[in-house]
Parts: sequence; structure tokens; C-alpha cells
Amino acid sequence: MNTSVDAPPTVPTAPSAADASISLQTTRLTVPGMRCAGCISKVERGLLALDGVSAARVNLSAKRVTVDHSETLDDIALVDALERIGFEAQAIESPTAQPAPPDRELTKALAVAGFGMMNIMLLSVSVWSGADGVTRELFHWLSALIALPVIVYSGRPFFGSALTALRHGRTNMDVPISIGVLLATGLSLYETATGGENAFFDGATMLLFFLLAGRALDAAMRNRTRAGIASLLSRMGRHATIQLPDGSTRRLTAEELEPGMTMLVAAGDALAADGTIEAGTSAINNAMLTGESTPEDVSIGQSVHAGAVNLLAPIRVRITAAAQDTAIAEIARLMDEAGQSRSRYVRIADRASRLYAPVVHTLALLAFVGWMIAGAGWHQSLVVAIAVLIITCPCAMGLAVPAAQVVASGALLKKGLLVKDGSALERLAEADIAVFDKTGTLTLGEPVAELAHVDEHALPVALALALSSHHPLSRALTKALTAQGVKPAAISQPEEIAGEGVFAMFDGQRVSLTRPLGDGGATATELRIARQCWTIPFHDALRPDAADAIVRIAAAGLDSRIISGDADTVVSGVAADLGISGHGRVSPQAKLAELERLKAEGKRPLMVGDGLNDGPALAAAHVSIAPGTASDVSQQAADAVFVGERLMPVALAVVAAQRTMRVVRQNFGFAILYNMLAIPLALAGLVTPLIAAIAMSISSLVVVANSLRLARAAR
Repeated sequence: MNTSVDAPPTVPTAPSAADASISLQTTRLTVPGMRCAGCISKVERGLLALDGVSAARVNLSAKRVTVDHSETLDDIALVDALERIGFEAQAIESPTAQPAPPDRELTKALAVAGFGMMNIMLLSVSVWSGADGVTRELFHWLSALIALPVIVYSGRPFFGSALTALRHGRTNMDVPISIGVLLATGLSLYETATGGENAFFDGATMLLFFLLAGRALDAAMRNRTRAGIASLLSRMGRHATIQLPDGSTRRLTAEELEPGMTMLVAAGDALAADGTIEAGTSAINNAMLTGESTPEDVSIGQSVHAGAVNLLAPIRVRITAAAQDTAIAEIARLMDEAGQSRSRYVRIADRASRLYAPVVHTLALLAFVGWMIAGAGWHQSLVVAIAVLIITCPCAMGLAVPAAQVVASGALLKKGLLVKDGSALERLAEADIAVFDKTGTLTLGEPVAELAHVDEHALPVALALALSSHHPLSRALTKALTAQGVKPAAISQPEEIAGEGVFAMFDGQRVSLTRPLGDGGATATELRIARQCWTIPFHDALRPDAADAIVRIAAAGLDSRIISGDADTVVSGVAADLGISGHGRVSPQAKLAELERLKAEGKRPLMVGDGLNDGPALAAAHVSIAPGTASDVSQQAADAVFVGERLMPVALAVVAAQRTMRVVRQNFGFAILYNMLAIPLALAGLVTPLIAAIAMSISSLVVVANSLRLARAAR
């Protein structure tokens, strides 16, 4: 069972001189039938065999394939190529399309197998206790009546996969499993019909149960991976009011917008396209795109982007890019491409999956032939071959990773961190550098006013002015003053001018709350009462345990740094407080480039961020974590999400991941030792199919029991 998530990107073949002039296009396909590393290699090889395909990249978590190909190929040809090798596929329009819903049939099959196994085992106990004659035959027939429908229903995930593989001239891990179950069932029916002493219905159902349990554990982790990035485009306004050349207006959907149109954006609306302001001044909330914590004042001539929210006053925007050409759509594309270059472990799982089926088939055949030559007869030879097929089932090997991941994930959940992707723990244990965003990640993302230097007589005026504005800083100032018990002063003629501030009269004097001049990029507002002036700075408070969490992360062997879209001065101050390095004014593309640079240097970065601008970096990082207050996009791009105001869950996740991988290595070691001991015994004919199923089950239970120690991993 494979626990890796994504395949490494296929290296494109350099085009020949003859093909140099051929332009490439990208097609995305959903392939729900992909289940393991072996499927990844078969899909990529099948597509690369087509003339005109330059690259094929599989994203196993999303069950998608991205294909770069010439214009001579269409999506129908790609779908047909996949169907010829046994995979159903369907073209999707964009990286924002939703993935297929999780398969609930696996859970139903597991429940049926468990029910059948327990009831058959109850009947088998009587046979083991010495029941013979008519009683033994009755119990065998009752076991058959229970086992046959259970095996038919619960075995479908294996039988269907194996049959599809064989129809297309290939094998997979489900082929020997299916052969073992069917042979054990057939031999059991023969024994029951002829009055034989032994039937192996209990072994067959037990085998299915534990195999399904392992597959269900793995599927449970996969189904908790990112749901896709469809919500990314939902950050854009879904509709826009367009001003026509004759002065009339028309309401259009975002998909109907085109460059050159004039868009009227009211206060409180989200922009549905990128453009340039032609008329009006306002302030926009651009945090989802830039990571900037402070609303941005905008006026005529400035560029604005889809997803930004107009806060104060109406503006008129000339559209420069719409739909899939917007900056937010570009980020979606970056996330989709970056998310396909994850794990190097898929190559190991790929080789293992290729070797398993032929090795097991060969061992079982040699066992049958060897015992036939030794004169044991077909019945005994077949029993030995079935035992070999069952006992070599890699259930313990398959559970080694997912069992540990599930237990460790549960421990972290109690500490406030949700692991969405099981392989994240594997990659988190390998991380050697932690990269943090600032706003909303290391900090709480809420501006806090500093009022200690402001005269007490000025505070009521400041509160009255703040109450007259809808600006986010005004709301933060109102919150701070109200908490101090300040009462608003009686001001008159309050007026808010977009991009400038709030103005009013107090006791015959002009008072105002405006943006200070020469603030050097710091977040602040200026309170004026006649000729008196106070600059009120705002700071974004650090998470209460941020410093302790950074120390804990350093103790785990990871260096930390900050890369943020906020101002350099603000980032430098936070970095100094935490004793780490920091860089500000970093764009989404620059963040992605920094992550790629670190990986090129051999680093395995952990990215922790919350804004939309962090999405590509979160997807490209070796492993990623987002806070619960992050944007939907960031939460979907991240491998894990922590909740609450504390940063310590991130540090605990690093520690728990390292402990988890130690347990995983122990599990693998035991699984290898089990096979080294069990296979020779089965080949020697010392193991019956039932004993083989029991031994396989015990090996699985040992792996699970060892994994349960991780319940205290997050300490």
C-alpha cells in the first residue's frame, strides 16, 4: 500500500528541431482509478508513449494528470490512450475544478467483511474444538453460506482492479490477492462438498478484512487532502456592473467580462476582474492577494485585482484582464503546478509495487510445482501455494505508514492541529528549514492601537472620529478605546473622505483622523485637534507563544525565517523580536521562487502561511501548514491546519512527525522480519491457509499496536 501523495514531475523531452515550431498546450484530466504508485508510472508511461506528448505529471492526491502536448492532440485522444491501459479519464477545464467525491464503497466492503469474519470465526471455533461428522459438515456449509456473499461483495475492490489489469495485459498488487482469496474459497467449497476436514472460509474473509482495513486507513488520509482550489476564484466577485458606451449599465457574470469593459464597483463589493481605476478614490482590502495587513488607498491610474474588496467609495475600473487571465487565476495555476512535485518516496513505492506481484506469483507457482514433484499430490500442493499467496500479503507493510500516521494525526488533533494529508508527517520529519509568513501567521492579524502617549483629553475625540469611519484602522482604534472605558466626545459635521481620513468640528476647532505623512511604511493614523497632533501607531501582536514555538522548532533541528508581503520595517521588527531573519515586500511569485531556490540547494522547507499570496508557496514547499484563520485557498493548499491563537501546535507537529517516522521505520523492520520468517515456513508446507491468514493478521496487529504508542507523540 502506497502512502506517498504525488508523483514527481516527469522531465519533458527536449523537442526536436522539427518540432521546435510546434506550440504546446496543457490539458488536465481526472483519473479516479489511480490508487498507488504503480498506477502513477503506468499512466505517465502510457501518455508519454503518444506522439506529441512532451510531459505528463500525476497528482495522486487529487487523482489528476496534467499533460503538455502539441495542438495536434486533443483531450479525446488522451482519454482514449488512458482507457487503452485500463484507466477511465475525463478532461477538466481548469485547475479549479472539483475532484471526485471520496469512494464510500470501501467502508461498506470493510463493514461487510468484518461482519462475515466474526460470524465465520464463531463457527470455526466449534470445528477447532473437535466437532466432526455431520456437525462439522453443517458448520462448513453455514460458513460457506456466509462467506460466499461476503467475499463477492467485499472482494470487489480487489477483483475489479485485478480484472481490469489482466484485461489490459498487466498486473498489479491486487492480482495475487484476488488469486489467493479465490483459490482459498474454491478449495474450501471443494472440501465442504466432499466432506473434507478443513475449510478456509475464515482465512479468506479474515484476509479481506485486514486488507480492506489497511486500504481504508490509507484512503481516509487521502480523502482529507486538499479538496482542490475551486474556492480560489470564488474570491473574485461573481458579477460586475458594466457601463456601456451609451451610459447605460448591465450586470454580467465574471466569465462574461472582457478586457476594455468599464466596471462600476460599489463600496463593499469584490472586484470580478483585474483593471485600472478611471474614476474615484477609495481603500481596498487586498490582503487575500498581497498579504498586506493594512487596507490600501487607491486612486485614478492605479491597478486593482480581482478578489480585492472595495471598502469606502464607488470606483470606476477599466478591465485589463478577466476570467482565467486574472492574477488570482494565475495563482491558481501556480498552485496546481507546484502541487504536483511533492514526494520522492513514490519512486520507492513504484519499484516495490512492480516487484510484489511477479515475486509472489513466482513463489506460489514454485511451491505448487515443487510439492507436486515431491509427490504430495495436487490437493496438498495447492494448499501450500494458497498459504504462500496469503502469508506473503503485504498487509503489515501496507499498514506500517498509514497506521502510524492516523494515530499521530489524532494526537496532533487534540493539540489543535489537523493533518489533512497523511504523507505530510513523512515530509515534515524531513524538513530542515521553517519559512513563516508574518501577518496572521506569526501574528494574530489584528491591528492593535498604541495609545499610551496620547493625552487623555484627546482620547474621546479620537473615539468620536473613529466611530464616524468604516475604515479597519478606525474599527481597531474604536475597539482599543472602548476597552479603556473612553466615552466619545460630541463632535459635529463629521465627514469621511476616501483615501484621506475623517474630519469634524469639536468646540469650534477642526479635528481629524488621517494618514500620517512620512510614516516610513509603518501602520499608523494621525489625530489632530487644532494645532495639536498625535501619531497613533498600530502593531500586529505576535501570537502569545510565538517565541517559545520558534525555540522548540530550533530544538528539533530547523532554522526559521520570515518572508512576507508586509513592509520591510514591520517584518524586520518581528524578526528581531523572535531572533530570526526576515524579508518583506515579497510577491507571490517571489515567495514561490524562494521556496524553489531552497529546494534547489537541497533544503526541505516547511512553509507556514495564511494569505492567498502564500498559496503557491504552500503548495510548492516540501510540507506546509496554515492557521485556521487563513483563507480557504491557503487551508486547501496546506498539508495541515492549526487552530487557536497559539503557534505551538506547529512545533509539536515537527516533533510528532519525527517520532512518527521512527515508529514507521520500526514497523517496516518488523514487516520485513515477518516475511523473512513466514515465507520459508509456508514454502515448507508447515502453514495452512488459515494459519497464514492468522499470521498475517497478527503481523498487522503488531504494527498497529506499535503505532498506538504515538498517541502521546505531540508532547
